[in-house]
Amino acid sequence: MHIAVAGNIGSGKTTLTRMLSQHYGWKAKYESVEFNPYLADFYKDMERWSFNLQIYFLNKRFKDVVEIVSSKECIIQDRTIYEDAKIFAPNLHAMGLMSTRDFKNYADLFDLMMSLVRQPDLMIYLRSSIPNLVANIQKRGREYENSIRIDYLKGLNERYEEWIAGYDKDRLLVVDTDTLRFESSPKDFETVVDRIDARLNGLF
Repeated sequence: MHIAVAGNIGSGKTTLTRMLSQHYGWKAKYESVEFNPYLADFYKDMERWSFNLQIYFLNKRFKDVVEIVSSKECIIQDRTIYEDAKIFAPNLHAMGLMSTRDFKNYADLFDLMMSLVRQPDLMIYLRSSIPNLVANIQKRGREYENSIRIDYLKGLNERYEEWIAGYDKDRLLVVDTDTLRFESSPKDFETVVDRIDARLNGLF
């Protein structure tokens, strides 16, 4: 079984992935950010490094998907390959931070990869307002994230909503992180777990 957690930067994906992994005994597959060779450079000069960064992420996440598909374990994944192609790369292109030539090259590669894999059994989307995202980003204190632009986060949020609006509703669970503070409230986390249980029972 493949469970995926999607959401904007600072929405709580890693935290929820960890908590659900511990609760259910699922194997967690986390997004690697600490050893990314492009991330710090990207936030300093997005136009120069956007294509490099997105190809790096696409490569890493495709490897993750291949591993997940071949595994017999229940795996919960922190961020998905879909978000790179449906959210981050189009947003960079729309902002003029990725050339049309690079974006088309990227999109063609993504389409080829998608012909070889299947979607997660359940997608958990963490919906969050911009103020909540900013507060969480500041709270975790990653130096390279200090220069993230508000318009960048806003553009990502808009694209997340567009993507989720067209996602398979039978395999989707939306969690509003402005109202469900699962990290600090055991009651809110229990609510999230109850909703996941109900959705999984409907799937299998």
